[in-house]
Amino acid sequence: MSSKRLLIDLKTLPEEGRDHEGDLSPDIFQLPKGDAVPAGPLHYELRAQRFGSELLLTGLLSAPFEFTCVRTLHPFVQTITVENAAVSLEIEDGGPIDATEAVREEVVINFPTDPRCDDADEPQHCEIDPRYLAVDKPGADAVETPPRDEGDDRWSALDALKNTDPER
Repeated sequence: MSSKRLLIDLKTLPEEGRDHEGDLSPDIFQLPKGDAVPAGPLHYELRAQRFGSELLLTGLLSAPFEFTCVRTLHPFVQTITVENAAVSLEIEDGGPIDATEAVREEVVINFPTDPRCDDADEPQHCEIDPRYLAVDKPGADAVETPPRDEGDDRWSALDALKNTDPER
């Protein structure tokens, strides 16, 4: 079962630290519309250890997301995995520390810049539809070269170069 928060109780945290493992609800992500969509919980396997006024969480974070491929515009699922996550939180008092937002951010900053479906958990053929490529369109266009104004000789020097023989 997924929980809503990752709370580390400093009062019960031993000096040598403690391992924490579990899942956080996909609701923690709250990403804007049109962005990635969580496809499952955020799984964590973290070691929590206190160092003076700092709580250090190290270990594994992973969560699946549905992205839209920048090439094909098709949706696909890719699991974002941070194998060597290291999250540092400042300790302000001796009570429990909520590390939910910090581990959420650690996953989100590892989103692909340009998600592609060939990087999916189940890779797909990732090729741009040729209808959208300018190189595949017919070379002839319907745009005519506009006529020049009478008496405008700004282009005459270039016209003279075009009409010269390259052998000379």
